[in-house]
Amino acid sequence: MNKKIKLTCPCHFGLESVLKFEINKIGGENITVTDGRVSFEGGFEMIARANICLASAERVLIELAKFTAKTFEELFQGIKKIPLENFIGIKDAFPVKGHSLNSKLHSVPDCQSIIKKAAVERLKEKYHTGWFEETGSVHQIQFSIMKDTVTIYLDTSGTGLHKRGYRKNSNSAPIRETLAAGIIDLARVRSSSTVCDPFCGSGTFLIESALKALNIPPCINRRFAAEKWDCINKKVWQEERSRAISLVDRSAEFKAVGFDIDDESVTLSEENAAKAGVSSRIEVSCRDISEYKPLDGSITICNPPYGERMLELREAEQLYKIMGQVFDPSREHPCYIISPHDNFEDFFGKKADKKRKLYNGMIKCNLYMYFK
Repeated sequence: MNKKIKLTCPCHFGLESVLKFEINKIGGENITVTDGRVSFEGGFEMIARANICLASAERVLIELAKFTAKTFEELFQGIKKIPLENFIGIKDAFPVKGHSLNSKLHSVPDCQSIIKKAAVERLKEKYHTGWFEETGSVHQIQFSIMKDTVTIYLDTSGTGLHKRGYRKNSNSAPIRETLAAGIIDLARVRSSSTVCDPFCGSGTFLIESALKALNIPPCINRRFAAEKWDCINKKVWQEERSRAISLVDRSAEFKAVGFDIDDESVTLSEENAAKAGVSSRIEVSCRDISEYKPLDGSITICNPPYGERMLELREAEQLYKIMGQVFDPSREHPCYIISPHDNFEDFFGKKADKKRKLYNGMIKCNLYMYFK
């Protein structure tokens, strides 16, 4: 079986257009965009390619079904119609998790129980057995019930795709890798770019910039849940990894420079860059923001500390004032700054050319873009 499968990738709110562009680039078909997710079609090779290559996707889900259910019986019958046997083998594990919002079926534990029971009944009939040991590979069933519309997914990723494998350690306030990758895309980082981050922390912006500029697939060094599924030939994963590696551009002129006031953060950035295989492109040193001088023609991208997180609010505001004095954004030196402070521009002293609402975890932020 390798017919077209409907796939869905959740993403950070505000990064849908970035993810759509990425999916189009890797060959996804019939792409549709909704809030916080992008759907598309492809075969088994696209499941592997999306997991390995997409930088701003949170995970890759197979959309199995979508139907209306206002009663548990309707939910049960809807699940029972899904050809789960196309993916789940007789020994495979198929746990269930999900959420419900503004729906008659509002009890998540009850919905979990009904969906599990229906899945068991479906597979009983197909495999002619009354017992499932569930000792094989994990096929995580996810459900979303929104306004009585049920959507059922299978998670092919396992651990979220922000877990690239290079950031085993991080400082107290890291930015998620997938969000960083989206911001880097919005900042138009290219193979010839120079990127500066004066608050480099654990090096995420620097490393994600290098991966993008060199066309290194962000998840090339990790494994995924669907790699253990019997329904997908192991050769598919081998071929997609080889394909992705063949597209890496080591001739790119890209370089990145990072600074941090904390010695431990500098060391952490260097260690993480080495794990990601991009340490030759990244230089990090200890420096206070007041001494910051961006390199000629560089793009500054940063996530400065803020009150709710590492500094008191007033200290953060003072920091923004210093940033406004030393950054001096222009067409030759664009700046992209993510902050949750509603009055950031007032303290920075310059109105952004463009703003985009984003979420850093549960914190609502703005990406302040200066490029004129």
